Amino acid sequence: MTRIICTVTNDLVYDQRMQRICATLAGDGYEVWLVGRKRSASVDLDLQPFRQIRLPCFWEKGKLFYLEYNLRLLFFLIKNSFDAVCAVDLDTLVPAFLVCRLKNKPCVYDAHEYFTEVPEVIRRPKVQRIWQVVASQIIPRLKHCYTVGNALAGVLSERYGPSFGVIRNVPFAAAGTQALGISEKKEKPIIIYQGVLNEGRGLESAIAAMRWLEGVELWLAGEGDLSATLRALVKENEVEDRVRFLGYLRPAALKNITSQATIGLNLLENRGLSYYYSLANKAFDYIQAGLPSIQMDFPEYRHLNAQYGVFSLLKEITPESIAKAVQGLLENPERYGKVQQACQKAALELNWEKEQEKLLNIYQNIFTTSHPGKL
Repeated sequence: MTRIICTVTNDLVYDQRMQRICATLAGDGYEVWLVGRKRSASVDLDLQPFRQIRLPCFWEKGKLFYLEYNLRLLFFLIKNSFDAVCAVDLDTLVPAFLVCRLKNKPCVYDAHEYFTEVPEVIRRPKVQRIWQVVASQIIPRLKHCYTVGNALAGVLSERYGPSFGVIRNVPFAAAGTQALGISEKKEKPIIIYQGVLNEGRGLESAIAAMRWLEGVELWLAGEGDLSATLRALVKENEVEDRVRFLGYLRPAALKNITSQATIGLNLLENRGLSYYYSLANKAFDYIQAGLPSIQMDFPEYRHLNAQYGVFSLLKEITPESIAKAVQGLLENPERYGKVQQACQKAALELNWEKEQEKLLNIYQNIFTTSHPGKL
């Protein structure tokens, strides 16, 4: 059986994209291993139709973590046999590339983001230069690459040379569900943000916007580098009664929580090309839940909105602009209903059941065209 090893730096539990990808490949007859890391706070893994392996690390963040994890991953890949390695993002690409070269096996690059252009990297020039060297030395030598959206695929292809395919981060179709109208929602309208609580996500402004949104709740589903800062900001703005921190949620629980919300939130500051050209999974999760959402007026979201009419787009992130966008949906039930119906229609097309065929075609092509020495 053809074995594919997929590598990530997270602990696997909440990575819906990789769970979908690995399950699809396993369902098509591949033997799939998903390799991540074991953290001190990691919870038990859910049963999956593929093998899940978590490498223990002494360090949990910073340069020492990346060094340790990449060394552990390097020796893991040397020790185990495989027919291809799929390196997810730049932070697992070095060991994948080196061992694939050593064993004459295909190395696949799955770029979830423009890694050298995320805010956490941009604000540290020395770190950014290191990753830029890694990218410029390895990506041009790869044959098999894909990413999450057409805009980012174009940018990466132009920057590094290889042609990037596109596998959008869309959820499974919500079978047999019917989204509630605004009048049927909970007594208090709920704004939901799902994802990591990191810099550049507009979360500080979203919390400040709650001062203008009486009778509305903001639910933050996730944790991250700004968890403590955001909790302090809630107290500073005196909105403790209207902002809830839900913590990390497993995919099934997150889906259930999202279905209870009234408006989805996906705010990205224009602080690097990765965010500007992003196409976040939460945008599709909101669509699949029949949930009107507020997105940035960036290329991918602008294109989707022009095609389906599923978003309210923001030109800039300020507490006032966020509050105005929320009120524009809540105070106009007719508009809300129109956007909601557009989401339900778009959900019939923007789902994993359709997107996965492109993924299977990519891997079929890899194993029918690859030969020793071709990465």
